[in-house]
Amino acid sequence: MVDEASSGIANGLAGAALQGALSIAPFHAWLGLRVEDVTDGVLHLSMPWRDEIVSNPRIPSVHGGVLASLIDLAGMYVLLTRTRAVSATASLHVDYHRPASGGPLHIHARVVKIGRTLSVADSEVRSPDDVLLASGRGSYLMRDGGIAT
Repeated sequence: MVDEASSGIANGLAGAALQGALSIAPFHAWLGLRVEDVTDGVLHLSMPWRDEIVSNPRIPSVHGGVLASLIDLAGMYVLLTRTRAVSATASLHVDYHRPASGGPLHIHARVVKIGRTLSVADSEVRSPDDVLLASGRGSYLMRDGGIAT
């Protein structure tokens, strides 16, 4: 995990604060997301495999809603590395490329734009061997004109 001093991010979350924020909501804590790396506008997370996320035991692949949640959360949290003014998801588009059938899952997100009322981030979910499983783009509502608080 990257600490606040090495992240160079003054107005966003980093280090223990970022990891802690990922665990505030019970669902987020249940996912077991771990911050692997934070660099300039890019966030890398991992999630351990859980049998509970399988949607059909005959085809042991992750439920699409879980993948969409990972894309949404990564998008929001990568924006939170830059500004604390993010308030909620406005829209989310997800493309499913391949079944996710093993873990841990790796989630990569990057800031596309931080705006006064709406910000955008792209995210990808990848397999342990770096195969693209799902990708998406989220738009997030900003409060206070996008000014970091």
